[in-house]
Amino acid sequence: MTLTIGPLRAEPGQKTRGTIPADLGPTTVEVPLILINGTRPGPRVVITGGVHGGEFIGVDAATRLAGLLEADDIAGQVVICPVANPPAVYGGRLNISPLDGVNINRVFPGDKDGGPTDRMAAWLFEYVINGADAYVDLHSGGIDQHLLDFVGYRLTGDSELDAKNKGMAHAVGYERVIFGTSPAGGNSHAAANRQGIPAILVETGDLGDRDPATVRRLLDGLYRLLHHLAVIEAPQHVAPVTTPPREWAWTGEVVSPTTGLWYPDAITGDEVTEGQTIGRIIDPADGTEHKIAATATGQIIYDMNGLTVRPGTELSAIAAPND
Repeated sequence: MTLTIGPLRAEPGQKTRGTIPADLGPTTVEVPLILINGTRPGPRVVITGGVHGGEFIGVDAATRLAGLLEADDIAGQVVICPVANPPAVYGGRLNISPLDGVNINRVFPGDKDGGPTDRMAAWLFEYVINGADAYVDLHSGGIDQHLLDFVGYRLTGDSELDAKNKGMAHAVGYERVIFGTSPAGGNSHAAANRQGIPAILVETGDLGDRDPATVRRLLDGLYRLLHHLAVIEAPQHVAPVTTPPREWAWTGEVVSPTTGLWYPDAITGDEVTEGQTIGRIIDPADGTEHKIAATATGQIIYDMNGLTVRPGTELSAIAAPND
């Protein structure tokens, strides 16, 4: 079966590279796509990187994977979009777009008649994500964020879909697999779930890391996942999984109530208890101190490394083992 996305076509046994224009209203951006159409029947797997700016590991790993995979080696189809949100990746270094200040991973599946970021999200669903049998969105801790590697998935209430989500998440081989209890919200994988597509989020690296060893860790996870999905044969060149995946559940997040300077007392990897003071926000004008407390008990999975924050800035996210 021919794999066609916009003007790009890949016949069975063919790999096609190119870009497709996405009309965002005030501007048009070119979105890179690599279509790999296998020689044997199998699932369509979609992989995106670069949903956020300043998160380089996923962009690098997706680009490398696109170069390494050959059509003769796969069953089914693999669609790789290494830079899914060009305005944020090339025009900014944070998780918001410089076009409108919107975080695309809060507005999926988007609105084709909305602002630039809503249109970008809607374009990705229309052209890239729809029709997938499995979807993987690659993220990392950005330039201002500490983060422990993890794989995220959602519980949807659909037992078959939940089993597929969980199976994909565990197949990556990371120590932490953290689930959310609902498919609600504007995250890419949650929106995909609402359309019946099995989907996961993979977070690797932090602080704008681009270290080759970190990229290799993610590539190994992607190879394991593609084998789990029966797209490739068992990979022989990946690192063995030494610590079995463990299920965790999100227990809380902490957001800034004000504008100021953030001084954390508890950081990524620390165990905290609900109500514990985990940092202070100082008003640089008058020196007023706002104490910030943990909203839940558990381990800090990621936290804000940046100094300057504003209302709504995510300061930390907390999860606990679900044994």
